[in-house]
Amino acid sequence: MPNPYQKLVPLSLLLLLLAAFTTAPAPPKKIKLYLIGDSTIAQKVKQTFPETGWGMPLPTYFDSTVVVDNRAMNGRSTRTFLAENRWQAVMQTLQPDDYVFIQFGHNDESEAHPDRYTSPANYRNNLIRFVQETRSKKAYPVLITPVTRRKFKNGQQQETHVAYSAATAEVAKTHKVPLIDLDKLSRELLQQFGEENSKLLFLQLAPGEHPNYPYGRDDNTHFSELGARKMAQLVIGQVQAQKLPLLAERMAKPLPKNAVPPATNKPDAQPTTP
Repeated sequence: MPNPYQKLVPLSLLLLLLAAFTTAPAPPKKIKLYLIGDSTIAQKVKQTFPETGWGMPLPTYFDSTVVVDNRAMNGRSTRTFLAENRWQAVMQTLQPDDYVFIQFGHNDESEAHPDRYTSPANYRNNLIRFVQETRSKKAYPVLITPVTRRKFKNGQQQETHVAYSAATAEVAKTHKVPLIDLDKLSRELLQQFGEENSKLLFLQLAPGEHPNYPYGRDDNTHFSELGARKMAQLVIGQVQAQKLPLLAERMAKPLPKNAVPPATNKPDAQPTTP
């Protein structure tokens, strides 16, 4: 007598195989990349345009699973960032596998401004606190040396953050933290551009060139749109070169060569003639 269940076995196998092929893998978990630092990274309001922090273009280099949360603020040192509870606010929302990119130094070294100045020793201790507390949340800290100021002498871009870059590198080495030496990388970039062309990277404006700066601007610290993008590219290059876990593989995919980006300002459709 034929077994009535005999035909059901191949059918059940077929269904299992079909399910295996049609079940899509779960999308990767979203992670946050926090940026903490000063005006060289921070978001800008339209009244200060074309000044641009390098944190502003950074999100465009990642795919949709990385959310960049730019907490950097103009004029902040490690000391004032802590004193104003800005770091505590980051800690309240920091989750496992998130990242914290840490770049200070510009305001810490400003002895002319005692409200923000931080000695190299205290700067070092503050960096250690950021690192240890980030790790306590099972998140990833990354230390970044302060991006260079534009300062040429005899055609050579000068070092502008010697003590604070050294302190950053020392903390990174001692505590085994990934280091992006943006000070060195940005100096090399400025040297490639040269003394005159490197002005294009900074907020250098002639009088009347932009309505936000009617009297012009001669700023060798803050970036133009081009400068911010170039600094962001240096940072992204190190994310990839150092193969930072969970981050390096989440780069935005380039458009195919034959792809045409969608038009952003399409003209209104014209009525067809009868």
